[in-house]
Amino acid sequence: MAHATLSHSLILSSSRFSRLGYSTRFLRHPNPLSLPLTRQRFRCYCSDQTSPSVSFSRKRVVSGVQPTGSIHLGNYLGAIKNWVALQDTYETLFFIVDLHAITLPYDPQELRKATRDTAALYLACGVDISKASVFVQSHVRAHVDLMWLLSSSTPIGWLQKMTQFKEKSRKEGGENASVSLLTYPVLMAADILLYKSDFVPVGEDQKQHLELARDLAQRVNNLYGGRKWKKLGGRGGSIFKIPEPLIPQVGARVMSLTDGRSKMSKSAPSDQSRINLLDSKDLIADKIKRCKTDSFVGLEYDNAERPECNNLLSVYQIVSGKTKDEVMEECKDMSWGTFKPLLTDAVVEHLSPIQVRYQEITAESAYLDKVLTEGADKATEIAEVTIRNLKQAMGFYI
Repeated sequence: MAHATLSHSLILSSSRFSRLGYSTRFLRHPNPLSLPLTRQRFRCYCSDQTSPSVSFSRKRVVSGVQPTGSIHLGNYLGAIKNWVALQDTYETLFFIVDLHAITLPYDPQELRKATRDTAALYLACGVDISKASVFVQSHVRAHVDLMWLLSSSTPIGWLQKMTQFKEKSRKEGGENASVSLLTYPVLMAADILLYKSDFVPVGEDQKQHLELARDLAQRVNNLYGGRKWKKLGGRGGSIFKIPEPLIPQVGARVMSLTDGRSKMSKSAPSDQSRINLLDSKDLIADKIKRCKTDSFVGLEYDNAERPECNNLLSVYQIVSGKTKDEVMEECKDMSWGTFKPLLTDAVVEHLSPIQVRYQEITAESAYLDKVLTEGADKATEIAEVTIRNLKQAMGFYI
């Protein structure tokens, strides 16, 4: 769900994550000593369900990508490709985070087009609407409602400490930066907490935003949950779940083709730094041929002095479907002149069916509209319950 993505996603291993006392249908607060009102008590979230069409039999995952610029290999390998695996195990909601896209100067016409293109690429990459809800963030008004409610409990000092705010506001000229640049982490927290997410796909550089969401959830639970909520006619207990991160072992952070120490990014000024999912075969070949490498002999993983080598091998590993050991055995004695064509063929072969499917989807405008409308309707069913519960706990007349 971070500034560029809410997410970046996920290979799952139960040994990697603490479930904080979660069971499939129950939640215990992760820090009971901080909340004596709910200390060591379990709360069933079944009562949150008003619609039989939404199932709590599986854990829930939410994530999204901004519709700014072209979706590139880093977005795909770090997030979207992993969503396809997640949808078979989890209840999943994947959305286009268009509200986040307006925190910096943008082209309104391009935003409109990019929103539809991003949705089409979700489907082309393998997101299955029979297993996942796909929708546009701004089509579910509860995102903005919850952001405002959470803002009343968010200390401004928390937001001023956010790394991305410091970096981006500096680029925008300090006082000229928009208020939304400061407050967008609250919207991101709303994106996560609105759906009572159990897990959120994140990359290493997005952990700070998830921590803010977790801190806000705990703060609101403490301020308004437990017996305070019950006295107002609610069910009591925790209002929000405390979400956990999902971080993939491979592909969580694909690096730039021009600098192996910088993340592949839509905002990088040079298109040479990234491979876009819709790049032609010739353009992909040219970018890989010209990408930064080094003068070491042979190829290897995990050498801090060879970030470009590690990045390109990791990309090859994922798009080829091979294991790390298999790639190392195949490529350890190769020169860059031998490896680059191999990588090019693997990337082109992997992206080709995605590009074909994308063209098919975008040719059916009514189909894409239907997918997004149905996805927003399903998301709204869940979101409205969360908003109603929080408003009740905060004392609103509902």
